[in-house]
Amino acid sequence: MAKFMLTSTYTVEGLHGLRQDGGTRRAEVVRALIENAGGRMEALYFGFGQYDTYVVCDLPDLRTAAALAVTIRASGGLDSRISPLLAPEEVDEALGMQVAYQPPGA
Repeated sequence: MAKFMLTSTYTVEGLHGLRQDGGTRRAEVVRALIENAGGRMEALYFGFGQYDTYVVCDLPDLRTAAALAVTIRASGGLDSRISPLLAPEEVDEALGMQVAYQPPGA
C-alpha cells in the first residue's frame, strides 16, 4: 500500500452539506469511501487555512488514488487534490538511485 494525503477545500454547496451533516459524519463518509476502495484512513483533520480538510490514508495504488480524487471533485462539494507521501527511508532509497539526466541546453 502507498501513503497519500488528500487535501480539500469546500465549495459553497459543500459547506452547506457540512453544516447539515457535521464533521463527525463527514469523517465517517470519508473513512467508508477509502475502505471501500481497499484502503485505510490513518487520520482526518479539519483546518481553516489553505485547505479545509487533510486526510492521510493508505491506498492500494495510483489508479485507486486517481479514482477517489476524480469522484470527490466531480461531486461538486469539494475542490480536492491527492498527493503521494514518502517515508524517510523511501527518500533515502530514491537518493541512492543512479539516474541519467541531461538538463535543458546542455
